[in-house]
Amino acid sequence: MPTPFQLVLGVAALVGLGVLFVYGRRLLGAWLTYRDTRVVVCPENRKVVAVAVDAAHAALSAPQGHPELRLEDCTRWPEKAGCGQECLSQIESSPEGCRVRSILADWYRDKSCAFCQRPFGEIHWHDRKPALMASDGKFVEWAAFRPEQIMGILPVHKPVCWDCFQAESFRRDHPELVTERPQGTGPPPSMA
Repeated sequence: MPTPFQLVLGVAALVGLGVLFVYGRRLLGAWLTYRDTRVVVCPENRKVVAVAVDAAHAALSAPQGHPELRLEDCTRWPEKAGCGQECLSQIESSPEGCRVRSILADWYRDKSCAFCQRPFGEIHWHDRKPALMASDGKFVEWAAFRPEQIMGILPVHKPVCWDCFQAESFRRDHPELVTERPQGTGPPPSMA
């Protein structure tokens, strides 16, 4: 039979876990919401800039209610580091809408690969990143662009799926290892 002290300790531990669960979910949710790079229009010069929200600060202020947002970085810094951060209103009104990954996922969603014509499904950014094809036929990976360039890049490039990007890159980088066959022909039948 537990002692009264053990019962009080057990109840306190349960209450503590409940509080941790409620506030921990808010902390984690805010951090996940604000951790990625965003693309916004700078209110001062009306140009597209890339910003990073201080996700840790947003997370730590989330349990008190609405997360308090402040910038951690901006492509106009350090020259304009003392700005009033009015661009945060764009992030507050649409946290997902100005997120770089969301913008790209929305753009790919209704498109098909320029090579294989397969429609893009869900984008797997961690291991199967799609690429782009420029008007000159060259492939471009997203790492070649700064986030603030995205809005100008999308209209002048074609989408390429990860599989075709890998195959065509290999073909261009190692033409001596590739045997071209006319469309519809395969390898010779095996001799059984």
